[in-house]
Amino acid sequence: MSEATETINEFLESIGLDTQYRTESLTLLEKGESRYLRDFKVNFNSILSSEQLSQKEIALVALSIAVNNNNKPLTDFFTSFAEKSECTAEEIAEAAACASLLASNNVFYRFRHFTQKDKYAQIPARIRMQIMVKPVTGKEFFELLSLAISAVNGCEMCVNAHEDSLIKLGTKEERIFDAVRIASLITATGKIIF
Repeated sequence: MSEATETINEFLESIGLDTQYRTESLTLLEKGESRYLRDFKVNFNSILSSEQLSQKEIALVALSIAVNNNNKPLTDFFTSFAEKSECTAEEIAEAAACASLLASNNVFYRFRHFTQKDKYAQIPARIRMQIMVKPVTGKEFFELLSLAISAVNGCEMCVNAHEDSLIKLGTKEERIFDAVRIASLITATGKIIF
């Protein structure tokens, strides 16, 4: 067995996938004996710990990004990880709900931002966002989830708004940075595992 195949198999087993699982991307890396596979595995493992976020928070950030990216294998893995990290069913549901809500918000506010027309800023959004009023996970953490998802979805207006809210709530920049780091690594993993 090649080193690449061994690295892939170890990774697949760690996230609960059969060692026969392959995507086109994974096959290309394996055939090319890519050195990136080691980085890929190390990067993914670095998601699972943080000095800034609790295990529970890591699980919910990662889950919300996996849901946002419509990635079934990673959604399954991080749902299980969230349950093992003592997240409640309500908290897990809120992470999924946040991904859905922010998908609409990010499209809508990117449109407003791109057009730069006052008229569009005056028309009511008519997007129901009651979940933001009293989130199960708390205001600060819901803002952190919203920021991470907005960063993945590329909405500058939403990223700035959520980052500003977090700073006003007293969130340390290192905490914000780590949530976005995790979001970026989940997104990168999803280019290989999907």
